[in-house]
Amino acid sequence: MGLFGRKKKEELICLMTGTLLSIEQVPDPAFATKVMGDGFAVELTDGKVIAPVSGTVTAAFPTGHAFGITTADGMEILIHLGIDTVNLKGQGFQVFVKQGDNIKQGESLAEVDINYVKSQGMSLVSPVVFTGGEKIRLLKNGTVRAGDQGIVRIG
Repeated sequence: MGLFGRKKKEELICLMTGTLLSIEQVPDPAFATKVMGDGFAVELTDGKVIAPVSGTVTAAFPTGHAFGITTADGMEILIHLGIDTVNLKGQGFQVFVKQGDNIKQGESLAEVDINYVKSQGMSLVSPVVFTGGEKIRLLKNGTVRAGDQGIVRIG
């Protein structure tokens, strides 16, 4: 609890291990031009994907390549694992959540078979988009690990 009994806003943690990229570096114009919103990306080097915030899973695509999470205060985050990975039709993805689940920050969302995705010629650059209009500023660059704090500033 913060001052006056208000709960302190949860800080986003990094949801994947890999190389942190700006949204403009994503090799897909729908993400790079911020059509869906501002954000960042991580080029996966490890397949584990955790929840960056606590909230409700508002979308869990049956193919395992994308998720939506909405926080208690209404922030909406779209997580897209790789580029064009919808074409894998679920191969290479193990999903641990379903739409409607309440998830706590740090809990497992999915696991990506990195070698399989690479073998199919797909990019492992994974955009994280804030669809409610929030502005994002990277606070780090280079290698990040799942669970790292202080990677981006929101707002």
